[in-house]
Amino acid sequence: MRDEIRLEGVLHALSDPIRLSVVSDLAAAPAPGELSCSHFDLPVTKSTTTHHFRVLRESGVVQQTYRGTAKMNGLRRDDLEALFPGLLDRILEAAALQEGRDGDGER
Repeated sequence: MRDEIRLEGVLHALSDPIRLSVVSDLAAAPAPGELSCSHFDLPVTKSTTTHHFRVLRESGVVQQTYRGTAKMNGLRRDDLEALFPGLLDRILEAAALQEGRDGDGER
């Protein structure tokens, strides 16, 4: 539920580089903006991947639904925007800028 989403939970979820990369991929996904868990090739074990998705789900950043046997992940963009206007977009912009800097060898 929307009223259970807390700013500190969202910021914690987005503070991890792997979870931030998942959210960036979801934000860039074509409509309807959902990707299956198998879409993500994360550099961690399956159990750690499960943990990362649980943190994102429990913080209210993503929602998960089943389509047949696939677990689909989608951003809760409308809920996040209603509660914290502009926050998700600013964090994604900052992550893209940082990725660009890191890609150029600058730190």
